[in-house]
Amino acid sequence: MSAFSRFTPLISALPSTVPFVGPEALERQRGLTVKARIGANENGFGPAPSVIAAMRERAGDIWMYNDPENYELKQALAAHLGVQSANIAVGEGIDSLLGLIARMVIEPGTPVVTSLGGYPTFNFHVAGFGGRLVTVPYVDDREDLDGLLEAVKRENAPLVYFANPDNPMGSWWDADKIVAFARALPENCMLILDEAYSETGPASSLPDISALIDLPNVLRTRTFSKAYGLAGARVGYVIGAPETVLAFDKIRNHFGMNKLATAAALAALKDQAYLAEVIGKIRAAREEIGTIARDNGLLPLASATNFVAIDCGRDGVYARAIVDGLIQHGVFIRMPGVAPLNRCIRVSVGPRQDLDLFAEALPKVLKAIS
Repeated sequence: MSAFSRFTPLISALPSTVPFVGPEALERQRGLTVKARIGANENGFGPAPSVIAAMRERAGDIWMYNDPENYELKQALAAHLGVQSANIAVGEGIDSLLGLIARMVIEPGTPVVTSLGGYPTFNFHVAGFGGRLVTVPYVDDREDLDGLLEAVKRENAPLVYFANPDNPMGSWWDADKIVAFARALPENCMLILDEAYSETGPASSLPDISALIDLPNVLRTRTFSKAYGLAGARVGYVIGAPETVLAFDKIRNHFGMNKLATAAALAALKDQAYLAEVIGKIRAAREEIGTIARDNGLLPLASATNFVAIDCGRDGVYARAIVDGLIQHGVFIRMPGVAPLNRCIRVSVGPRQDLDLFAEALPKVLKAIS
């Protein structure tokens, strides 16, 4: 049977792809079981017990649609951050919000600036709306702020993406550099400042809310997926100037939020004691991953995220062999997809048993491929 003939030319030209291969797909493809899920930048320590309890308590309400205005969560986030609810938009994870922002700004052929090797899902959305990616290489394993700014001005780009702390390298810039970058951008260029890992980085890396809230061309994206341990719930939010945030109501899926996920996010915000506890566990796990890497002759890079990039000392072929070797032992990790970043593997934090499996399998894999 022939394909449907009236897809748009853009859709007809795009490949059918998924930006990330999940551990579930690897299990299906290879006929194995993932024993240590430490590759997707999830928080293996999970959400607070109070969050699980809140979801159980509200489970009977799942027949209802979620409040399409997300009123309660927006109010709670505004109080937590010290802003007005008009400064907040809520969505189904940062990935969904990135798609909405792309839709707001991108037309076919629009130049969009990002880092070469940066978050693939953003690139996926840019392609999906016909944008033209303009990429800037990393410098010393960090996103190149000067290079990004130069590219924006050269291309007259209306959109630039920058993650701090960074995915996939775990590196970061201090807040004063980020604020200076944002204020140096042309007023007609929107900055997506992706702060998915804002809770796990040093305080010095996070600009104060008041430092950027007056700029209508800055949208800061955050999530409950990382430090709060709710990746499967899909809860993200945007912080920005009210006149910019209002645009989300024109195009968002008003019934997109999950009612139990919203209850989970509200409970997570209330339990800041657990958040502090789990951030301590994340830091300890990063240290443990670093120790395992060094014990095997590899170099862990400094990280402000819930994962550690490990320099394998060779090229992407060698790093890929490590990734493929580890999955045969049931250990799921990932690697950056673009050279020279792909000389690294990337290991997410997780509980002791997962890191023990990694520590046991890594020397076997390195020996087998040496």
